[in-house]
Amino acid sequence: MSNKPLVFICSPFGGDVERNTEKAAGYCRFVFSQNLVPYAPHLHNPIFLKENIPEEREAGISLGLEILKHCDELWSFGETVSAGMQIELSFAKENGIPIKYFNEKCEEVKIK
Repeated sequence: MSNKPLVFICSPFGGDVERNTEKAAGYCRFVFSQNLVPYAPHLHNPIFLKENIPEEREAGISLGLEILKHCDELWSFGETVSAGMQIELSFAKENGIPIKYFNEKCEEVKIK
């Protein structure tokens, strides 16, 4: 069995949580359709951590960064970059993890 690359999904969560959760699930499906393994911390961590409790939000971000250390790439989706996304993007850059950017339609875009 070959190892498939692990892709960290970076997209907004707060605000319209229901809509952003749907979008994140769609982004995971897109990554999966590319024969890759998606991981979206904002789909996993809210199952047991509360976004509206600051300490638990911080814990969720920290847990996500622990997984990001093991990811092959980070894929950022959408036009908006939330505070949490900025933390993830900065971490990936600092740790040499390749980043790809996509619009909400899962079309790759080049960032200058």
